[in-house]
Amino acid sequence: MSISRNTELGTTEVLWNLTDLYESLDDSMIQDDLDFCHQEADLLQENQGKLAELEPAVFARTVRRLERIHANLGRIQTYAFLNFATQVKNAEAGAFLQKITEESSKINRDMVFFNLEWAKLDQTAAERLLAHEEMAPYQHFLTNLRRYADHLLSEAEEELLVELEPVGTGSWLNLFEKVMGHLEFGEERRGEEEVLSDLYDKDQEIRRKAAQELTEGLQSQLHILTHIFNTILAEKMISDRLRSYPSWIKTRNLSNELEDVTVEALVTASVDRYDLVQRYYRLKKELLGLDELQDYDRYAPLPSLPDQQVSWQECRDMVLAGFRGFSPELADIAELFFAKNWIHAPLLEGKRGGAFAHPAVPDAHPYVLVNYTGNLRDVSTVAHELGHGVHQYLAREQGYFNSDTTLVLAETASVFAELLIFHRQLDLLDNPAQRRAFICQKLESIFATVFRQISMNRFEDLIHNSRRKKGELSAETLSDLWLESQEAMFADAVTLSEQYRIWWSYIPHFLHSPGYVYSYAFGELLVLALYRIYQQEGAASFVPKYIELLSQGGSQSPYELLKPFAIDLNDPGFWQGGLAVIEEMLISVEKV
Repeated sequence: MSISRNTELGTTEVLWNLTDLYESLDDSMIQDDLDFCHQEADLLQENQGKLAELEPAVFARTVRRLERIHANLGRIQTYAFLNFATQVKNAEAGAFLQKITEESSKINRDMVFFNLEWAKLDQTAAERLLAHEEMAPYQHFLTNLRRYADHLLSEAEEELLVELEPVGTGSWLNLFEKVMGHLEFGEERRGEEEVLSDLYDKDQEIRRKAAQELTEGLQSQLHILTHIFNTILAEKMISDRLRSYPSWIKTRNLSNELEDVTVEALVTASVDRYDLVQRYYRLKKELLGLDELQDYDRYAPLPSLPDQQVSWQECRDMVLAGFRGFSPELADIAELFFAKNWIHAPLLEGKRGGAFAHPAVPDAHPYVLVNYTGNLRDVSTVAHELGHGVHQYLAREQGYFNSDTTLVLAETASVFAELLIFHRQLDLLDNPAQRRAFICQKLESIFATVFRQISMNRFEDLIHNSRRKKGELSAETLSDLWLESQEAMFADAVTLSEQYRIWWSYIPHFLHSPGYVYSYAFGELLVLALYRIYQQEGAASFVPKYIELLSQGGSQSPYELLKPFAIDLNDPGFWQGGLAVIEEMLISVEKV
């Protein structure tokens, strides 16, 4: 079925070209680069215990050497991961990824001393080294490392943890990917993405069947998935205790360079407006003519929504036109992804589900993976991932250490790109009923990005704290906590069935990046505010500032990067302003 769908949509040949990284798994450059990393790490160790005594110019060379090692290692890791992502059932690809993971662990072990020694260096000595002109590009990176000083262990302990990582969390994550990659759903033995796609079908019976098939597939592996969840929850619990983190979310806030009060303001403001979700789904029940809105009805298209299949070429044209209408510069960068084969789009057996953009390394370029099924929602997904890709492409000028944007701002360009495409598509619709249905679809997308992600943050809060207080959690307990978090959002507007109880088990973010999900809500509400500024200021004033924001990557904190837009992230009124934009959209469809 996937093959015929790919042919129909024109995605069969939309495959990424990984030879920009390495020619093949047998490329001799892979071993050469690994050898280089080992050799450079050995040279780096010559300065172990001596950082405070180094001359500033020598320290600058040491930091540049550290960056070169990480960049070379990042290239190899990127290649191994991307090669595996499209063929998780391939034993050779899996073995290669594991090999690189283990080699990386050895190299990282030899570099552990730098972060420890630098973080705990006397402030006067640190300031002396940072004052040197050659350290200007690394000011933020190095200053940020020192924020972890109170949470670092001894050198021997840190080295041991790095050494054990390939058979620790990383190994459990690989198992999760393999389990999900091997899962087949229903009699047609379809993949996860195809089944999830049916939840958006206009036929309720198709939606109900898809929900049932998804549940049955997950249920067949629930004992394994539950064990994976418990193991990773326990690993984080132990790590947080050893590193003296006061709460499970503190590590994420620290890596996002956010104060706890900022995150609390975001979460509280969003939870306080769950009424918007409930109002919308009560309206949707009426618009669909249903007596009861089941969980599998949430994404049902409204009758007036244009029911069109969008070919890959049409998707490409729509997305690039949306980018070009905002900024020709950003459109030209986005076009590179199509023209130079930086995208992997077809549905394939064994391909990882979902979508992502990978930054790779500064001297290469980002890559985008999607599972394209040809609906309007997928067009938004392509725009979203290309937003990430453009952001990553621009930020690479900052170098390896500064190009990596904090998660909360990493969602800015992606969500902004979605909004650009939405407004462009909406302008093409003249029929009031179609416009209403299209706005409703966008509202659902926003709800998924804001309220669903915040409800998942609440689920994470429940499972992390429960694991720490009560020990291992059964599948039943995890399902109870999942339902608790979802019922708080939907109330009586959506009927959550028994089968929906286990749908926590396929969401990778809980495992790969604990605490990640609030970043989506942060990004969406920030973008709604930025888009309003764009409308008020006009392109001539706004676009240059926006491109500069993207180009800065992670070279400054989110607070500093947003100063040109006069945004105060700690002001509850800021978040309420973004939520007010959502309510305005809801009122516009309630009035019709």
